[in-house]
Amino acid sequence: MLVLGAALGWQHESIPDGMAMVYNLGRESGMWESLLRTDFSPLTKKAAGINARNLDAFDAVVFVNTTGEMPLDDDQKRDLLSFVHDDGKGFVGVHAALDANYQWPEYGEMIGGWFDEHPWMTFDAPIAREDGEFPATRHLPLAFMKHDEIYQAKAWSRDKCNVLLRLDETKLNYENNPRVHRADRDFGVAWSKMYGKGRVFYSTLGHTPESFTDPDVKTMYFEAIKWTLGLTEGTTESHPRRPAQ
Repeated sequence: MLVLGAALGWQHESIPDGMAMVYNLGRESGMWESLLRTDFSPLTKKAAGINARNLDAFDAVVFVNTTGEMPLDDDQKRDLLSFVHDDGKGFVGVHAALDANYQWPEYGEMIGGWFDEHPWMTFDAPIAREDGEFPATRHLPLAFMKHDEIYQAKAWSRDKCNVLLRLDETKLNYENNPRVHRADRDFGVAWSKMYGKGRVFYSTLGHTPESFTDPDVKTMYFEAIKWTLGLTEGTTESHPRRPAQ
C-alpha cells in the first residue's frame, strides 16, 4: 500500500493519525505492508531512483487528507490514472482527498467529485446506512451519529456510484446556512465505484484525530482497503436514495 499524506491546501492535524491507522491495520492483520509518504515522487511508473519505489510496487494507494493542486507532471497524472483504470489497482480517498486537484478533471471523475463546503462544520452528524451488505458498512447500524466534518460534494452524483452512507437529510438544520449548495439535499458520506478496472472507495469521515481511533471508522477503512485490493466483494451499482437498510 502507498499511503500518501501530502497536503498543499488546508493542513489537517489528523494526517499522521490517518496514516498510522492504515499502517497499523495492515501490520496487525498481516494483510498488507504500507509505505508512508508525504511527497509525490512515488506517483510514477518511471524508474523512481536508488532505493525508491514507483507505482508498480503497489496494489493500492490511499490518499489521507491530501489537499490542494498536486504538482504532478502529465506523465505522473497519466500513470496514477492508468494504475487504477487500466491496471485494476485500488484507490481509497480519506476525507480531504476530495479537496484536491480541482484543475484535473480526471481526478474528480476517478474519486467521484470535489469538495464544495462543509455546511455544518464539525458536528454530531446524523448518518443513514444505505448499503448494509457492502463489507465496509455492514458493521454499522441503520442510523447513527458521528462527530465529524461532513463534506458536501460538487460534480458528484449518486448515479455514478454506490452510495453506502449519507447524511440523514431530514435531521439537518438548513436555516440561514448559505453553505448548503445541493438543492437535492443529497450528501454522500461514503461510496464505492469503479474507475475502469479499478475499485475506488471514498468517505468524508476522518477530519479529526479522534476519528482514526473510532472502532467503527477503523473497521470501515480496513474493509474498504480489503475491498479495493479485491479480497472481498461488494457492489458498485448505483441506486436511488433509499431508506436506511
